[in-house]
Amino acid sequence: MELYEYARPGLMAGKKVLYVHGFASSGQTGSVHTLRLLLPDAAVIAPDLPVDPVEAIDLLKDLVSKEDPDLIIGTSMGGMYSEMLYGVDRILVNPAFQLADTILKNNGLGRREFHNKRADGETSFLVTKSLLERFREVSSHCFERATDDEDRVFGLFGIRDTLVDSFDLFHSHYPQAIRFDGEHHLNDSVIVHSLLPIIRRIDDRQNGISRPVMFISLSDRLVNHSSGMPKAVEVLSERYEVHVTSAIDYNFPEKAVDIFRWCETNLGVPVWDRVEICNHKNLILADYLIDAEPELNGEQDFMGTLIQFGSDTFKTWEDVLTYFSRLGGQ
Repeated sequence: MELYEYARPGLMAGKKVLYVHGFASSGQTGSVHTLRLLLPDAAVIAPDLPVDPVEAIDLLKDLVSKEDPDLIIGTSMGGMYSEMLYGVDRILVNPAFQLADTILKNNGLGRREFHNKRADGETSFLVTKSLLERFREVSSHCFERATDDEDRVFGLFGIRDTLVDSFDLFHSHYPQAIRFDGEHHLNDSVIVHSLLPIIRRIDDRQNGISRPVMFISLSDRLVNHSSGMPKAVEVLSERYEVHVTSAIDYNFPEKAVDIFRWCETNLGVPVWDRVEICNHKNLILADYLIDAEPELNGEQDFMGTLIQFGSDTFKTWEDVLTYFSRLGGQ
């Protein structure tokens, strides 16, 4: 994957993004370099955090007060700290809300090496039981003001994360909990395919941008020819508000679960919270409808523009992408 191809000039343009790193890391982590490449018009601030959690959270609160960031991205331990930085839009990636227990579970006591270079030149630090108790004290204050910020916080959770499992805890306080195809640590692929779509949603909301609405009607015919569908959805989501719709037999409502899980597995973060069950396509209010079976469920009364997938004009997803690239987001 050539990262420069995914750079998004204009995304978070003129804004400040505060990145809060994880345990035993620093502001020099590769994820920071990737974000600076992908968001060339944004200022990405990434401090080295003190090992002591009291000092770390105090530093972060002071930094938020001075820098007034537009977005905070925290990973693992940094996700735990970021939850407490109220009043700012935040994305928490695999947040380690019970870090002391996680460290103990993974035999983390004793001398530890930093994963990345630090500005102070330190290469290692000591994890003691006293330090773990300070982590417990700091993390005990998580969620104290969650009700004030519940619409400003997204949680991203890797389905193959073997270190931290905080999805249920997060979701008990914040509704915007999202699973993604990944492990505990961020990598370039996760940043591009899972983190950027959420950054785009936040940026659009901050800028008051409403994009043209597009529905993709999920059907067996479409799924059987969907090898290019995940890429198409990701590309289209950069300029359109993309939703997926599907009809189900009224007598078998449990099939809705299969649809949601298919979308989560195959289409990922771009369609999170944008999957709709609708048996009457004539009731859909949208600018575009991509449909491989327009003869079913009332398409003839759809008020927007129909894109008939599989027709001579739109045989493949590449044909669809070519058409919409020419429209330029209209």
